[in-house]
Amino acid sequence: MKDWVRDNKSFLMTLCLIGVFRSAVAEINAIPSGSMRPNLLEGDVVLVNRTAYNLKVPLTDKVLARLGDPACGDVVTFHSPKDGERLIKRVIALPGDVVEMRNERLIINGKAAGYEVQGVARESIGGGQVDAVRLDETLGGKHHSIQLLPEIDAARSFGPVTIPQDQYLVLGDNRDNSADSRYIGLVPRELLIGRAERVLVSADYLGNWLPRPGRFGMSLR
Repeated sequence: MKDWVRDNKSFLMTLCLIGVFRSAVAEINAIPSGSMRPNLLEGDVVLVNRTAYNLKVPLTDKVLARLGDPACGDVVTFHSPKDGERLIKRVIALPGDVVEMRNERLIINGKAAGYEVQGVARESIGGGQVDAVRLDETLGGKHHSIQLLPEIDAARSFGPVTIPQDQYLVLGDNRDNSADSRYIGLVPRELLIGRAERVLVSADYLGNWLPRPGRFGMSLR
């Protein structure tokens, strides 16, 4: 074993450096579910900036310093406060905000979000096909796409809720098929991993495994 280690020192050092970089600076995450459709698809691989909000001790979640604050509309990865599972959702409300949802429409600090219909698509859910209504949602002057599944039973109203200090309300863009703050609760800052910046590569793993080149390098918003 000692001889093997000596002969492979460079390789082992490279692995260690990769591990430190991945745990402290950036990492890649594969998207396993459709909770962020239509913006993120199953089979997308996204780049996550781990220094967007916190500087952490490599290989741990111990925060050394705060480097920034999440903004409304950021797509973030985090550990679920319910069971620790790693999730990816969109930040909807910040500390101090008063947020509510009425029949799928968000109201933040008394101001209703803007919605514009983009069209209707068909989505596979539980072995069947349902209509997916796609909308452009405007929050705080930022636009992003969401989709609603009117045929699915979902939590379409809540609140009003005042967001406590150092906690965040997150929702999936696929609003009626997402385990988000409506089900797992608010996300404490210390559970944030980083901000998802862009799609690096993508393949249709639910279909023919062919690459989707049009999504390579796509910026997230």
